[in-house]
Amino acid sequence: MKHNIKIAVIGGTGKSGKYLVSTLLHQGIPFKLLLRNPAHFKTSNPLVEIIEGDVTNFNAVCQLLEGCEAVLSTLGLGIPPSEPTLFSKATDTIIRAMKEKGAHRYIVTTGLNVNTPLDKKGEKTAFATDWMYQNFPVSTANKQLEYEMLAASEIDWTLVRLPQIDQTEERSPINVSLEDCPGDKISATNLAHFLIDQLSDSTFIRKAPFIANAY
Repeated sequence: MKHNIKIAVIGGTGKSGKYLVSTLLHQGIPFKLLLRNPAHFKTSNPLVEIIEGDVTNFNAVCQLLEGCEAVLSTLGLGIPPSEPTLFSKATDTIIRAMKEKGAHRYIVTTGLNVNTPLDKKGEKTAFATDWMYQNFPVSTANKQLEYEMLAASEIDWTLVRLPQIDQTEERSPINVSLEDCPGDKISATNLAHFLIDQLSDSTFIRKAPFIANAY
């Protein structure tokens, strides 16, 4: 049976993105995947449609969003790293393309260093935030700008703030908070399931939850 593609994926070949793609396939969810280098991603799975292009290219992102109702992004700077202003540039492009194509749901990951008005960061999270500003000032400030751009937009966004990501297929209970990071690590598989769950859950629309493994 032919599936209707409704999900667009950005960052699907990164450390956490690979687990997101694997989980989508395991759940039988069809999606379109934006890739700068399609030759690096080999699949014959009919659930996947590859779109070649860069996330800052408006036409490429519009092509990605054609026929999609939602966007999942685990975009990172990559290896070798992209420009540290990638996050705001990508966000601008995605928001404009979503408006152009009538998509409304955007679920994206970021670091725990992003600040929001609801925060009550504890000592550990506050220290980690300060450390990021001291050691990676440009990209950290750019992630904050990404949040501010989303907050000023009209789309239904969820910005998922993360501690250290464990690349593991293990699943476990997680904790979620809008005020402080509730743990030191998150399983990449737990993260993938949380991101996919947000497609049908309105709890965190226009919010920036922290998530972490419960133990």
